[in-house]
Amino acid sequence: MLGKLRKSVAKLPFHESNLALKQVKCDACIEENGVCKCDNGGIEGMVMTEDAADQQARSGNSSFLHAVLNMSGMLIGLGQLSTPYALENGGWGSVFLLVGLGFICTYTSHVLGKCLDKNPKSESFADIGENAFGRKGRVLTATFIYIEIFMALVSYTISLHDNLITVLSGTQIKLPGVPNLHTSQLITVVAVLIALPSLWLRDLSSISFLSSGGILMSLVIFISVVCTAAFGSVEANHSIPFLHVKNIPAISGLYIYSYAGHFVFPNLYKAMKDPSKFTKVSIVSFAACTLLYTALAFLGAKMFGPEVNPQITLSLPRHHFITKIALWATVLTPMTKYALEFAPFAIQLENNLPDSLSSRMKLIIRGFVGSILLLVILSLALLVPYFEHVLSLTGSLVSVCICMTFPSAFYIKLSWPHISKPVLILNLFLIAFGSILGVLGTISSAKMLIKTLLRAHST
Repeated sequence: MLGKLRKSVAKLPFHESNLALKQVKCDACIEENGVCKCDNGGIEGMVMTEDAADQQARSGNSSFLHAVLNMSGMLIGLGQLSTPYALENGGWGSVFLLVGLGFICTYTSHVLGKCLDKNPKSESFADIGENAFGRKGRVLTATFIYIEIFMALVSYTISLHDNLITVLSGTQIKLPGVPNLHTSQLITVVAVLIALPSLWLRDLSSISFLSSGGILMSLVIFISVVCTAAFGSVEANHSIPFLHVKNIPAISGLYIYSYAGHFVFPNLYKAMKDPSKFTKVSIVSFAACTLLYTALAFLGAKMFGPEVNPQITLSLPRHHFITKIALWATVLTPMTKYALEFAPFAIQLENNLPDSLSSRMKLIIRGFVGSILLLVILSLALLVPYFEHVLSLTGSLVSVCICMTFPSAFYIKLSWPHISKPVLILNLFLIAFGSILGVLGTISSAKMLIKTLLRAHST
């Protein structure tokens, strides 16, 4: 049975497949009365014996193309929605920052592979952190991963809210007893409640196929923008300023978030038939995403100019059929993300529960806690519905550490004292650059968020 489950999960796209695989292992152990090798680390990975690690290393069956699709699918997401807005506000000169970050994140993906080469038993991003800096390194990296997932889900919910308003424009709903909730908020609540039961599922393979819509959604959005420009609905005749230096810290968070995904790369590495090609996979994936982001950024900024929305889908002509498809794709994607993104926390929670509890009781606790967390996420999204500021804050506060500073720090520590001087200087520079960018971006985006909140409450 475990073999069949492995095969079914292997077909799942993106990082959800890896999370689902870990869940399947636990479920399979329980169902087959086997000895479960999973500890209570959740996304931090599993404690495995040397034989088990070798067996899993041999079980990798992901081809080069499959690995590229998985990595590209992990990278492409909410970030691409905001690239036209970021380029317009940062100036066309900021594209060098976008492309530069693409190069940097490609390199840090490469060094993660090198870290895994040095310790084949490492199974996850947090494992590498522990190998480099001990238990504190594991706790720190796992904390940052959970924060990024939480903030990403808040951003997804804000995107759901914003796009639902456009999709269902003109709809009026009033609920007795809650007169203070606007129609858009009520619709968002209903949408989240529809997705809520998915948090009670233990077998994520039944829904994780929906995550393949990530690449499809990206293509639909890109095609929508291209068609809008090609068929003359909106002329791409706006001039883009060269550079707005004061806006660079804020938009840097948006650019960085577009490349967020490094915490899943160790799973992709381990799933490959030939891990030696991991660097080539990184180069192809990041190059493809950077080209997509750059093309979409210039096209969107040229078409809509200063009026471009932080989510490009909301700037497209609403009467176009392809726009409606893009909007619905953007609406449905968050609803499929909740259970899949919640999986790491759910696995950790379930494994931390006493063994004396029945599987049914563990499922109830898991579902209840997940439901509470989702309602907290929903509340935050409705209270702070400012997509660009939340996404920028996520990128600057969390993603920059996971994408830039942590991988370089891990590599220096694990390679010491054999690391060459040029490579040492390069990685120290990346740590310093990432730290400066993160601090400045966090301060800038936090200030803008606070100002927007104060302005909203004063009116």
